[in-house]
Amino acid sequence: MTRVRTKLVVEVRSSVRRGVPGAVCIGRWVREAVGTKGNGAELAVRIVGAAEGQRLNLLWRGHDYPTNVLSFPASADAADGKARRSLGDIVVCAPVVAREAKQQHKRLDDHWAHLLIHGALHLLGHDHERESDATRMERRERLVLARFRIADPYRISSAVSERR
Repeated sequence: MTRVRTKLVVEVRSSVRRGVPGAVCIGRWVREAVGTKGNGAELAVRIVGAAEGQRLNLLWRGHDYPTNVLSFPASADAADGKARRSLGDIVVCAPVVAREAKQQHKRLDDHWAHLLIHGALHLLGHDHERESDATRMERRERLVLARFRIADPYRISSAVSERR
């Protein structure tokens, strides 16, 4: 008997409407980043304003400013009593994403895609604390973004910062 695994379930909640991609796009980007590791799992994407983004960043990271994306991987026992295992939560601060996209001369949706993919990879255990880890994570981000025909966000950022 072959066991059929269902795809990743992505729940999107937003307190912000303006400039936010639709749930279908968000789900596509996140599912592509997670790949088969998301089979039979779920994750939540929460989109917040600047005040909530700042509050969460201060609470969890000790930084008193809103940041673009925060990832909260689920603990190993998160599936207790649930039909699906949870990969965790991604929180995106919409005003920060919009500001960064404008400053970095990126298409808004491309920046959203990058940050959601980045956040999803954090849920899978990727990080960028060491240079070798950052290189591996950025390579994965580039591969996933290329599937959506989105340019390398690190190349664009470097070019923009070199002009300043």
